Amino acid sequence: MQSTSGLAFITEGGVVSVLVALILLTMSVLSWYFILVKTWQVFKHKRDVSAYVRQFWRKATLQEALQEPQLQSPAFRLAVTAAESTQHHQQYASQSLGAACSQDEFIARQLRRTLSQEQAALESGLSVLASVGSVAPFVGLFGTVWGIYHALTAIGQSGVATIDKVAGPVGEALIMTAIGLAVAIPAVLAYNAFIKANRGIMAELESFAQDLHTLLTTGAPLVIKNTGKPANVTELHAKVANKGGNV
Repeated sequence: MQSTSGLAFITEGGVVSVLVALILLTMSVLSWYFILVKTWQVFKHKRDVSAYVRQFWRKATLQEALQEPQLQSPAFRLAVTAAESTQHHQQYASQSLGAACSQDEFIARQLRRTLSQEQAALESGLSVLASVGSVAPFVGLFGTVWGIYHALTAIGQSGVATIDKVAGPVGEALIMTAIGLAVAIPAVLAYNAFIKANRGIMAELESFAQDLHTLLTTGAPLVIKNTGKPANVTELHAKVANKGGNV
């Protein structure tokens, strides 16, 4: 009985109030679905990217690094793109094409394209959270306005306008605004958290892409202290430096 009376203000508002409640419920379900999915995606990507980058620099040859079973890691896809771009340019670039687009520029373009694809994949679903966070409070406010209108209309028809008769229906109508805020706040907080997490993942991927570009264009990695990259990768150096061979 309590739950029925607690939701009575929605049904008493007619079709419009019920429709507003269903819209808010749909927004809430969608936002929580994307919150859970994106949380797992961000956690998995951060773990996989860091793990693969560490493993990559421990391998003696580029072929060994590309044989790691990390098909779902964005860092693995970057490494494959870099290696395939190098091999493609070495195999198909003519003298005229080489003059127009050097191997350095060709690899950089392919890496940028892969980075853009990975960024788009990371940002998928965030527009839903942003939309819910922006729209839900106004949908709830509309439900409140409609509920107050219905309550005041009913009070006017009854001819009784005492404070106890007005406060109840108006207070119940304000619950729609509270529901709108309850739907919007988690979506906004999650959106901001995912934007920050995605920036961290993209920063690590861009750093790895720059290291790959250096490795494949100069034949040796750029050694920086405390990065975990090897100071001496003789076999890898020889493999990449061999311009006539396959990468």
